[in-house]
Amino acid sequence: MHPQFRIDLLHDRRRQLESDLRRSQLLAKARQDTSRSEESVGLRLCSVHDDAAIERLALLEAKPVPQGRMILAEVDGEIVAALPLRGGEALTDPFRPTAHLLPLLRLRAAQLEQALAEPREGRFARLSFSRGRAA
Repeated sequence: MHPQFRIDLLHDRRRQLESDLRRSQLLAKARQDTSRSEESVGLRLCSVHDDAAIERLALLEAKPVPQGRMILAEVDGEIVAALPLRGGEALTDPFRPTAHLLPLLRLRAAQLEQALAEPREGRFARLSFSRGRAA
């Protein structure tokens, strides 16, 4: 076996082991978390500051990170679900109850899609401004 090929194989194996280690650490941390009875839920668009949380969700589900904008579901300030706006499967935290969040994410995605499809002048054309004239 060529020495460079062997080195490349070792590097690939190291990356895989590091990924597996991060995933097992996340899974162990998730098992330690306790469930809360009263949780606040928020939906919002993702920002560049959410990349690590989205990567964590993808890692927990062993899925690739989707590209593009996403709607995020936060429970008590922690991102537990993400839905790509361009369609595709949602990423969810497998150790948190998130089934009730998926319809909310889909509804918000549909609302945003409808708002973007509506012509801009059409929204303002509905407004009527009347000027009072002095006689």
